[in-house]
Amino acid sequence: MHAAVEAYHDLLSDDDVGAASAGELDAGQRRRKLFFGDHPLSVSLRPGLITRANWDRAVAAAEAIYGALATLETALLASSELRAELDLSPDEERLVLAEPGCCSSPSSRLDSFFDDEVRYVEFNAESPAGMAYGDVLGEVMDDLPVMRRFRERWPLTPLRSRVSQLDCMLAAFADWGRGSSPSIAIVDWAGLPTLNEFDMFCEFFAAHGISCLICEPGSLEYDGSQLRASDGTVINLVYRRVLTSELLARGTEAMALCQAYVDGAIVMVNTFRAKLLHKKMSLALLSDDRYEALYSDPERRAIARHIPWTRRLRDGKTTWEKRVVADLVQHVLDHRDNLVLKPNDEYGGRGVVLGWTVDATDWEKAVGEALNQSYVVQEAVPVPREPFPVAMGGSIDVLDMAIDMDPYIFETPVGTGGSGGGQARVAAAGRAGYRGVVGGVLTRLSSSALLNVTAGAGSVVPTYVVEKE
Repeated sequence: MHAAVEAYHDLLSDDDVGAASAGELDAGQRRRKLFFGDHPLSVSLRPGLITRANWDRAVAAAEAIYGALATLETALLASSELRAELDLSPDEERLVLAEPGCCSSPSSRLDSFFDDEVRYVEFNAESPAGMAYGDVLGEVMDDLPVMRRFRERWPLTPLRSRVSQLDCMLAAFADWGRGSSPSIAIVDWAGLPTLNEFDMFCEFFAAHGISCLICEPGSLEYDGSQLRASDGTVINLVYRRVLTSELLARGTEAMALCQAYVDGAIVMVNTFRAKLLHKKMSLALLSDDRYEALYSDPERRAIARHIPWTRRLRDGKTTWEKRVVADLVQHVLDHRDNLVLKPNDEYGGRGVVLGWTVDATDWEKAVGEALNQSYVVQEAVPVPREPFPVAMGGSIDVLDMAIDMDPYIFETPVGTGGSGGGQARVAAAGRAGYRGVVGGVLTRLSSSALLNVTAGAGSVVPTYVVEKE
């Protein structure tokens, strides 16, 4: 891959190509509204590039871990004792156990770093963002002069996601089986920086002949049989972008949407049942030796290879590399240089503490506070870095950037294809007849240790498979 990156950067060294490409990237993002709040989605003139062999490895890893997560979901639904490990609120528990009408997470995202090996650090089962942003940004980048020149010698396959998202939504609607044609509402709060992406999805759905509205939860009305938008439009397919915890925190504003879901008057993508695996404790339930009997031998091998050591933070003993640790909290205090604290149910980097970025006093304080809340502690994983060309102040500078790779996974009927490259596992109970298939990827860059666009510390690039070197 070094040769491809070097060839791309060499093309940008031509002042005319570089300047024209920087201008087109800026103009294209403005024209297509590729902004997260006030910030352009991408500052890089180069996309993410990955070899076919490495992409196939990433796909195989993601689909194997998704299979283990499907197994975990089945166990969680069957055991109230196991569900208690997630710290679900009573309202969350009620919604989780309601019949969803389709599989729990028709679309999801595994957040990973791919250094020598793929390591997954989070699972976004509720509302995986970024698909429309990434696809439209790819269309802008396809038209850059440098990309047109590069593709003359380097065959590329773009990794796009919107079609798979629509397909999985239509499959969920068909499973629900209570409507002749879908009427979609994208549901989230007004004024969010992601509104531009919602508009992109509405345009995409309309281009495929499907009506779509953007609605706030509190504007919805439910009469006991139909859910309606404020303009009277009947909604039967909700593309839920609002998170369960934030929805329930708003009390009466959640009532219409939640009751329509519980009554089966709508189908929702993703369902409220997705909360089971969205909690960061799900990775602890994969990683902790106490639960290894839940999984098959292949699943255990995949977990050992791709999931970093993760535990619920609490007093008591545990294991580390198969050895007994008598005091988990003391172990965490003693090993801050390679540990991360994460809230069980937050996003956007909120509440995350990277042990190696704070001193011992601040780490001890963070651990003490986390013990009184719902937190997990996770082993740090190697974060790869790559050079990316960035237009700054009229010049193009190549910066060393941290990079992650977060594959989207879609529930796909068995017998249909996906992006390929791995052996997809037939889904567990509740997903009968479906398998998790990778379809596209979110790739983020950052100059800081925390890669998250929501936290203001990241940038997005579209990703392409380099088919030949």
